[in-house]
Amino acid sequence: MQCPLLYRFRVIDRLPEKPSAAATRGTLVHSVLERLFDAPAGERTAPVAKSLIPGQWDRLRESRPEVVELFADDPDGERLSQWLAEAERLVERWFTLEDPTRLEPAERELFVEAELDSGLRLRGIIDRVDVAPTGEVRIVDYKTGKAPRPEYAEGALFQMKFYALVVWRLKNVIPRRLQLVYLGSGDVLTYDPVLADLERVERKLLALWEAIRQATQSGDWRPRPTKLCGWCDHQEHCPEFGGTPPPYPLPVTSAIGEQGRMGPD
Repeated sequence: MQCPLLYRFRVIDRLPEKPSAAATRGTLVHSVLERLFDAPAGERTAPVAKSLIPGQWDRLRESRPEVVELFADDPDGERLSQWLAEAERLVERWFTLEDPTRLEPAERELFVEAELDSGLRLRGIIDRVDVAPTGEVRIVDYKTGKAPRPEYAEGALFQMKFYALVVWRLKNVIPRRLQLVYLGSGDVLTYDPVLADLERVERKLLALWEAIRQATQSGDWRPRPTKLCGWCDHQEHCPEFGGTPPPYPLPVTSAIGEQGRMGPD
């Protein structure tokens, strides 16, 4: 949805990408908030959460050694200290938005997978699932960035509706609430989905997958320039920046698809 050519670079060509300081900090904060719920409710305090950061950073470096590159040119550790301090601020802000002493998540970092009637398989990892005594389900996702402006909220909610669709298909239960917790700005965005929402998302996913299928067969992956291009690791391979994509590694079929349908524009 962001950029078809970027999809090709990541999924088909599997071009390497440098670790991002912001994304890595997000991973660190997520792991801290997940592990905090291992403690008894009364011990889920901001100081305890912040004390988890060094250990989780060590675990992250062990599981993903490439993140060490982020601070390779930081011999005095000054940038690393600032980066960890920002992680502490994000963790601390969470306590102004939610009270973990009153939460007992049913699931954390839950891997979900469901197959639609069409055969399309959907997978995802949900940060947190809360289940009320009445059985109502709330899906929660942590974001370490800032909340989007209202006109862009729908794009942010698409991921949450995707999760809701998978849960509905798995358990035949429509989540009561979808909740995005933005630690960067201290905002909480909520949405209460209905069946029609999930049906629309399913139709959109099927159309998206059909576009992916056609582009995979034709090899025609177009770049979609946006402001996000400045953050892309693949500018040297992108025609928008004068680059050339690597040779397409898959067989290419005619632009005229099955039953006379044209390939993607």
